[in-house]
Amino acid sequence: MTRARQLLIGGRERPAATGRTTEDVVPHTGDVFATVAAGTPDDATAAVDAAAAAFDAWSRTGVVQRRKIFLQAADLLEQRTEEAVELMAGEVAGTRPWALFNVELAANVLREAAAVITSPRGEVLSSSGDGEWGFALREPAGVVAAFAPWNAPLILGTRSFAVPLAVGNTVVLKPSEDAPLAAGLFLADVLREAGLPDGVLNVVTNAREDAVDVGGALIADRRVRRVNFTGSTGVGRAIGVEAARNLTPAVLELGGKNSIIVLDDADLDYAVDAVAFGAFMNSGQICMSADRVLVPRELEAEFTDRFAKKVSGLTTGDPTSPDTVVGPVISPDAAQRIHELVQDAVSRGARVHCGGTAPDGALYAPTVLSEVTADQRIHSEEIFGPVTVVLPYDSVDEAVGIVNDTPYGLTGGVITEDTGRGWAIAQQVRTGIFHINDQSVGDEPQAPFGGVKDSGYGRFGGQQGVESFTETRWVTFREKQAQYPF
Repeated sequence: MTRARQLLIGGRERPAATGRTTEDVVPHTGDVFATVAAGTPDDATAAVDAAAAAFDAWSRTGVVQRRKIFLQAADLLEQRTEEAVELMAGEVAGTRPWALFNVELAANVLREAAAVITSPRGEVLSSSGDGEWGFALREPAGVVAAFAPWNAPLILGTRSFAVPLAVGNTVVLKPSEDAPLAAGLFLADVLREAGLPDGVLNVVTNAREDAVDVGGALIADRRVRRVNFTGSTGVGRAIGVEAARNLTPAVLELGGKNSIIVLDDADLDYAVDAVAFGAFMNSGQICMSADRVLVPRELEAEFTDRFAKKVSGLTTGDPTSPDTVVGPVISPDAAQRIHELVQDAVSRGARVHCGGTAPDGALYAPTVLSEVTADQRIHSEEIFGPVTVVLPYDSVDEAVGIVNDTPYGLTGGVITEDTGRGWAIAQQVRTGIFHINDQSVGDEPQAPFGGVKDSGYGRFGGQQGVESFTETRWVTFREKQAQYPF
């Protein structure tokens, strides 16, 4: 049965101002999964109206009450696991293991946000005179415009609003056109059921052709005091520019060209398993997915053979099947884009070890390439699909240079039995995240998640997440009257 949903503004479900709707389709069949309201710039402004009106009361709501809402929402999300699995399969072709991981991590993001609510926020500062006191106080910024992507809809949808709400902001959420339910309305339902007041979290869905106008209306509204965007580097760069026009700080979590280095002391069986997970979880459609695995030249042939054998055995197909590891990508067009990257590489000398065949609709076979060179597009472009390349190196310094020789700087990993060597490498790579003796897609809600260079700036979790969505105020008081020179 096709679902139908409207906008959520001020706690009320309502149609778009124009009455238009848009279709949310199943990636691998093209069937209509849901119809949602096609919001307009006027709807975006109405959502900001509601968020601004709710800000004072929410920012003054007691921490115990706020914390209770977040903890209740985490429990409710886990109770609705099977609904979430169905939504992710229908909207984004998410496999069951990927959906279960989304539920688990999203619930823990809410719990971590609950912990933020009651954590200390501020510092006592030293002052120049006796009886003078200074404080650096962290206070909510105001209305946050949050943009959530489709690829990890529950995780990144929740992350887009959890800390902003926890520290007292209100939010207007614009979920991806490919996941308006899982990345937006479903999560809002959970928070409302947990007791979140009307207007604190608003959701505006839109048709794909209206995305720029609706997003632009949110960013341009002077009442929006933070922008939180997760998505491609190209779109993120444009959003950062627009936010800067109003001097609105933006948290941007963007693309990556992530590498895993395998050292010569690595357990190759472990390395194969780790890289396969880092490269092919969610069909490689994670900003942290491993596009490249770097191996010592003397181990290249052995590792590649073992790796390709592992990858060719991964179960592919229908995401609703519990055995499927690699499901369809987000659309047939995305599968074709990935295949064109592979074809370009092969035409310029790359070798295919498994996969590489033409897509079947949105399904692309897991692919491993070697003999990839700098003149091939796949060497430098983000793949965002079930493809990875094996690159040989002759020295660790060369491997580190390859990791750093990209405009991106999101994540990476090194597989080694010597953690001291891994630590030395971690200090040389220029990424926001790095994992020693692990793959590239590790994620925990309390960590300061984010990248450097073209992978964005600002952080979601930890104390840095609080700093991203609050203003610092300097407040002083003196016990005695001051003496002035005139």
